[in-house]
Amino acid sequence: MGQREQWAGLTDAQLLAQCDIDTYRASGPGGQKRNKTSSAVRLRHSPSGLIVIAEESRSQHENKAKALRRLRQNMWLELREPPDVTHPALQTARDGDDRFSLGVRDPRYLPAVAAILDVFDSTNAAVRDAAAVLGTTTANLVSFLGADDRVWRAVNALRTKHKQSPLQS
Repeated sequence: MGQREQWAGLTDAQLLAQCDIDTYRASGPGGQKRNKTSSAVRLRHSPSGLIVIAEESRSQHENKAKALRRLRQNMWLELREPPDVTHPALQTARDGDDRFSLGVRDPRYLPAVAAILDVFDSTNAAVRDAAAVLGTTTANLVSFLGADDRVWRAVNALRTKHKQSPLQS
């Protein structure tokens, strides 16, 4: 198990213990109370260097919970590890026809995406090469990764990193 999986699998309390937490007053609309309470939350995860914010709610507690969810999502989408085509997340993401097929709300989706993005990064963000390594078609790979806008942005960030043109959605 890599660092990313260990961090994402921590309880909220354990993950918060690894973070620097800043609270501040968010600007923008929200009525009289908005400018009187420090309800916005910024988490800085020291081990990974990831920073997330949540300031939508007037409740600091709700914003902290949203920031933790975003931090976990960003761990899966932004932290890369050496590719492992035998990763269990890749196997559970496949259907009976051996195609990648999970809904974006399925808790197994982001771990599978992370494993795919690791392979994608190792192939210089070339869709054809990543699909070949993963044993699927380019259509299946693009369809699976294109199901969620956040994932699609991560795909295109990797393509930019490897000096490839962005994929169209």
